[in-house]
Amino acid sequence: MSDTPSLLARWRVTLGFLFGVFAFWLARPTRATVLAGAGIATLGEAIRIWAAGHLQKSREVTTSGPYRWSAHPLYIGSSIMGLGLALASGSLIVAVMVAVYLSVTMTAAMKNEEAFLRKTFGDEYDRYRQGRAADATNRRFSVSRAIANHEHRAVVGLLLAMLLLALKAAANV
Repeated sequence: MSDTPSLLARWRVTLGFLFGVFAFWLARPTRATVLAGAGIATLGEAIRIWAAGHLQKSREVTTSGPYRWSAHPLYIGSSIMGLGLALASGSLIVAVMVAVYLSVTMTAAMKNEEAFLRKTFGDEYDRYRQGRAADATNRRFSVSRAIANHEHRAVVGLLLAMLLLALKAAANV
């Protein structure tokens, strides 16, 4: 059972799709909820893009961009996206599902990631987490780095989810 965070971290995207199908079925979106939710979800994706454009995954302890203030800006962005999608759904049940899914899977992913970074980078990661990073980089944002980190997949997923909710809202009018 001690490998549960690792298992959840590995399966969080697949679980997300399964939860998404069920959430879509339960969703009761309206034009107003879709517009409001889209604004919030877009903010979350913007944070993710910003983070992905700085991240050198598995090669360093990234300290530039949003990583100056948070060890987990991708997860913060994902949580804000989830909040937006929950609002867009127009369903309290979906909102609760999103909250449970995000709290369980993001917690597992963060624990798994932190264990990997601590094992890989040791004291360097611990100093970063304590706010004492030896060499805070001033790396510029890079679109190509964001693409290399597959952030375009999250953009497409968000667009598809919002489109489906908008179509469902239009059909329910």
